Amino acid sequence: MPNAFAATADTPDHWLALDRQLCFALYSTSLAMTRRYKPLLAPLGVTYPQYLVLLALWEHEELGVAELGERLFLDFGTLSPLLKRMEASGWLTRTRDPEDERRVRVTLTDGGRALRDTARAVPHQLADATRCQLDELLSLTDRLQRLRAQLLDDSETAAPTH
Repeated sequence: MPNAFAATADTPDHWLALDRQLCFALYSTSLAMTRRYKPLLAPLGVTYPQYLVLLALWEHEELGVAELGERLFLDFGTLSPLLKRMEASGWLTRTRDPEDERRVRVTLTDGGRALRDTARAVPHQLADATRCQLDELLSLTDRLQRLRAQLLDDSETAAPTH
């Protein structure tokens, strides 16, 4: 695939402007999104990372820590203390896999399942906050997921083309 910048007549410094950086647009939007979630999640008593864990477990009820980390793109060092706090709050349990003691299984408790009822309003409230139409949100989500997959794809060379 040709370099997207090769066909432009702009000066090289033009592309060093902060507002032209995709990484900064994604980073600052992620910060804004997380800030927007904070008051929406307050009635549940969960943080944004805890909400993500709950979303994954509401889908699957039980996951291995490694699977959960892969699903959420979190490393063990970040995920483990998060799960420990959630277990202390009574939302999940962590148990050793009886077939492989090295693996830890994470399972929702009744308390964790009960949070789902309150959480049902959160996606709708967030969608309202974006002031986007549903088709825009679905399209944007799909495009960002494809971009993430492309960035994580190790099969292509990461060397820049000029």
